[in-house]
Amino acid sequence: QAMKDKGPGGCWQEKDLAEALEEGGCDLETVRNIVQGRRLPADLRAKVWKIALNVVGKGDSLASWDGCLDLPEQSIIHKDCQELIDQLSVPEEEKSVLLLDIESIITFYCKSRNVKYSSFLGWIHLLKPLVHLQLPRSDLYNCFYAIMNKFIPRDCFLKGRPFHLFRLLLQYHEPELCSFLDTKKMTPDSYALNWLGSLFSYYCSAEVTQAIWDGYLQQADPFFIYFLMLIILVNAKDVILAQETDKEEMIKFLETSPANLDLEDIEDLFSLAQYYCSKTPASFRKDNHTLFGSSLLGLKDDDTDLSQALCLAISVSEILQANQQQGEGVRFFVVDCRPAEQYNAGHLSTAFHLDSDLMLQNPSEFAQSVKSLLEAQKQSIESGSIAGGEHLCFMGSGREEEDMYMNMVLAHFLQKNKEYVSIAKGGFMALQQHLADINVEGPENGYGHWIASTSGSRSSINSSVDGDSPNGSGDGKGVKSLVNKMTVALKTKSVNVKEKVISFIENTSTPVDRHISSSDRVGKPYRGVKPVFSIGDEEEYDTDEIDSSSMSDDDRKEVVNIQTWINKPDVKYNFPCNEVKENGHMFPSHLLVTATHMYCLREIPSRKGLAYIQSRQALNSVVKITSKKKHPELITFKYGNSNTSGIEILAVERYLIPNAGDATKAIKQQIMKVLDALES
Repeated sequence: QAMKDKGPGGCWQEKDLAEALEEGGCDLETVRNIVQGRRLPADLRAKVWKIALNVVGKGDSLASWDGCLDLPEQSIIHKDCQELIDQLSVPEEEKSVLLLDIESIITFYCKSRNVKYSSFLGWIHLLKPLVHLQLPRSDLYNCFYAIMNKFIPRDCFLKGRPFHLFRLLLQYHEPELCSFLDTKKMTPDSYALNWLGSLFSYYCSAEVTQAIWDGYLQQADPFFIYFLMLIILVNAKDVILAQETDKEEMIKFLETSPANLDLEDIEDLFSLAQYYCSKTPASFRKDNHTLFGSSLLGLKDDDTDLSQALCLAISVSEILQANQQQGEGVRFFVVDCRPAEQYNAGHLSTAFHLDSDLMLQNPSEFAQSVKSLLEAQKQSIESGSIAGGEHLCFMGSGREEEDMYMNMVLAHFLQKNKEYVSIAKGGFMALQQHLADINVEGPENGYGHWIASTSGSRSSINSSVDGDSPNGSGDGKGVKSLVNKMTVALKTKSVNVKEKVISFIENTSTPVDRHISSSDRVGKPYRGVKPVFSIGDEEEYDTDEIDSSSMSDDDRKEVVNIQTWINKPDVKYNFPCNEVKENGHMFPSHLLVTATHMYCLREIPSRKGLAYIQSRQALNSVVKITSKKKHPELITFKYGNSNTSGIEILAVERYLIPNAGDATKAIKQQIMKVLDALES
């Protein structure tokens, strides 16, 4: 959001802007594309602001008004307007006309909106930047009204909701600063009342305010002011934390800090605000949109009291969508804090389990679990897993009395000044309700695999599902209860702590389509792959998540020369292919088939011509070979053993094989030979 001044010869697109504005019918989008966040030329500012505030061609609201200045607070209004005029550089002869205009505007606004005027509210200062535009009174009123309506939040007074929301935003990004201000009882409304109430015009010089508004009004996002406020506070962080002065002085210092902004700072202010904005969950806006605008719907009492909120709340729909998106957006690492038996009965398939009861019952084990949680989070981010994200979102049951322990866990993370901590709004109940509302039926629409359940120990599967066989059992709400990867969630109390395996993260069965930079991973994601379930024993889990920091797994694997192996006399077939992992990553490999076995050699990128023996499977252990209708090249091999009680699947491998038909045909023939030989 660069806000550059015109260079010596640079009238950038000023000509284009002037022409566009001349043509009439020019909209905000057109203006934005031309201006691209730079400062507006003074002579065109009025036109652009009117477009941004959507008041072009609006009539004169004051035309039918009798002009009576007779409010009970009239003398205060008159005094404040007089002071405002004195602050402005207005020629003497124009002062009296302007004073009447401003006083009329404020009075008419109070009368028509049924608002009681108070000097305490900084909104008279909104007229400062507007007066400089030298608009006729009707436009001046319309602009003022539009700003009050669209950009000044409801309840913008002491202890008002907008300030509780700002505290949650501050805590999300700067927990240390937030808790410091909390302990000093310096609430946001004590220093930021007039930042928000006057959109900085109270403290900043006219030029600086205009530069800020140039960017802010073009953003057309009322919430952006929150991020500008956040940056101003973050800038003062070192001074605040090293605080030597008393509370009153500190508040004064903070309150007036916007006055130190220069024109040169505005560009940085906006780009930093943009950065923090991109790192903030969408629920911050979506769940609080009733703060802005005059829609009567917004006036019904909101049931959530933000002053009591422990941290920012995230809607379950955002949690489900966030990790599906590419790019730099917010991604969540979901931590399920319900008791183990609830978690095992069904949980979000990407969630990490942290039993919050442990915090009181077994602090040392809890500390160990937290360590594993942070490690799993780190790994999942590095591996580009769909479950990975820097933003920790805690999910409880959604029943208040049960979530008491989760709140203690949350507080624990916040005390440790962990940033990006949030809570899932409504907990697991809201998640189930949401999935029922969007009516998840089967795995086809991508949501079918959201709920996983774990029963028994890691060797038993109650129902196993992949993209081809939707046989999950419903839980009465139309939500399919599916297993797509075993989760070690059962904390058997008899085993000592060392032997307990802390539940690890799993990948959801949803398309992964994330582009990873070449430095991130060796493998490339394959577009549109729906992963299948697999049983992860520890070793397979490790090798699944290979990244540069854990090469020790590969040390255990045999390194061989690819060509030598292909030329071995017992190798009947060689299919060059890519092995596809459940997180969508691909590794260039070779499938070699002998009379009795199938080998997968994974190429070593750094050592040309060499490969690891990634797996060796007996042909008679292949229980199923499937392909996807949409991706016939993508072949899934399931290995296991079949006995009277049915088929037990022990491993799953997936390969992307060019001309897969030929390959599977050859492999199937070879399997038949092996089975025939066994029977005879």
